[in-house]
Amino acid sequence: MCLILLAYRHHPRYRLILVANRDEFYARPTQALAFWPDHPEIAAGRDLKQMGTWLGITRRGRLAAITNYREIGVQSVAAPSRGHLVADFLTGQIPMPQYLQQLHHTGHLYNGYNLVIGNAQGLSYYSNRGGPASLLQPGIYGLSNRLLNTDWPKVRHGKARLAALLTENGDDIDRQRFIELLQDQNISPDDQLPDTGVGPEWERILAPIFIASPTYGTRASSLMTIDYQGDVHFTEITWHQTGAKPTLMSEKKIHFRIQSV
Repeated sequence: MCLILLAYRHHPRYRLILVANRDEFYARPTQALAFWPDHPEIAAGRDLKQMGTWLGITRRGRLAAITNYREIGVQSVAAPSRGHLVADFLTGQIPMPQYLQQLHHTGHLYNGYNLVIGNAQGLSYYSNRGGPASLLQPGIYGLSNRLLNTDWPKVRHGKARLAALLTENGDDIDRQRFIELLQDQNISPDDQLPDTGVGPEWERILAPIFIASPTYGTRASSLMTIDYQGDVHFTEITWHQTGAKPTLMSEKKIHFRIQSV
């Protein structure tokens, strides 16, 4: 996942509105959103190389999402897959505070990441390249490949567009408009782009909300809403790997009500 936008307890109907793009190499095998056969309580896509995931939720309302932290020259090929951090929280029973404490002790084992985890009681953020975990307060948040709310153009523009969409339809939302937000391919001027060590050409490629290149780009766009009664609507759009304008390949939708513990 390379962009996550959140509206948490910021809307009159929805406790959480999450929109996100997963950016990955096109060659990496992936399973689209579904309930997992081996863990039928989990709704998520799946990375078939390491069998982890980037975004998911359980029938009891445990949810998690991850982005990589972009840092050049310090990646370890021997590090465990970060997608397991999401899957481990979803499959486990450890309360959120204890899971976050565990992450604090194991963070050095992983390449850089940002993790959002939550349940019906709260939502937290942790990065093994930042400080202690934080419990998120009501508001709008943006997360890409630096720390939470880092002022990159895609994060700034994404948060502004999300905030605008939340005001358009009163107590309801136009779901298609959120998917359209995730298809934005506009690139900010070079002097506004971050310098993360990948060079100017790749900074431009990675700059838009929706990324397209010959080998790497936005593979899936997701919209998850959870209302205050616990109804979950989870949509995932997967895109043709053309390296050009977004073309829909498949659309998966899951709806359920969170089971009380």
